[in-house]
Amino acid sequence: SPSSYCSEHCPELDVQVTPEPGTKCPICLEPVEDRMSFRTMVCPACKRAWFHRDCIQGQAMRAGLLFFQCPLCRDGEEFVVQMFIMGIRIPFR
Repeated sequence: SPSSYCSEHCPELDVQVTPEPGTKCPICLEPVEDRMSFRTMVCPACKRAWFHRDCIQGQAMRAGLLFFQCPLCRDGEEFVVQMFIMGIRIPFR
């Protein structure tokens, strides 16, 4: 799926955590990478929800700005701001 940033110039979350071995994306239930990357992201609020960029982008498109939140902790403020900065498109509707 198209992104606002290429993988080389994408901003990075300032979160110094890594996922536990076997961590799965709460959206697709498939394993995530073993570290943060362009394709693997973490919730900046709870730092426990790891998800794929494509999965969270799909959730953003379905939810829209007012209902987009972390799939685990349900944070909707810091989460939305950081996802926007990270290049996730969030429609207003």
